[in-house]
Amino acid sequence: MTVQGSENSSRRGRRSSTMGDMPLNDMPWWRWRSNVRSALHMLSDPDFQRNVWLAGQDGYGDVTDAVYRLVEDTWLDSWSAEKYVGTIFRDSQEAALVDTAVLRVLRIMHQVGPDAQVAAYLDHPGWPDAVRAARDAHIRLATSDGDDPETLPRSLEVLRIMTRTA
Repeated sequence: MTVQGSENSSRRGRRSSTMGDMPLNDMPWWRWRSNVRSALHMLSDPDFQRNVWLAGQDGYGDVTDAVYRLVEDTWLDSWSAEKYVGTIFRDSQEAALVDTAVLRVLRIMHQVGPDAQVAAYLDHPGWPDAVRAARDAHIRLATSDGDDPETLPRSLEVLRIMTRTA
């Protein structure tokens, strides 16, 4: 049986021309991908973490918010990203990189605690490895989506607007 989608369906294999640089809706579960990408982007950028999170700048949440976006809908804290190849992730390499980042970040969160101050995460001896793993995943996902991985992370409001309007 063939199911016909609407021309604007997020399940069609075309890139969105209305989402800025990020072709979010060419993946079936693109909103989840958007949240994972947002989290990885923030977790992968030490300058952002110092200048925004540590400085307490509004509009971007904190480390706990980023981790929540990373695992909220996906349950990546309970099972492998491989489960989502073809829906959130394009291939097994993306999934493997995301799994590595999730495991490293969650290990630190469990050691430091979800309500710890930002400095506790940034000062953790494992944080540089977690940042590197998040960066590897962020670069792979951004590049796969045709985005420049070096742009600054978007605010949570911009993320909400992007995922609401498509």
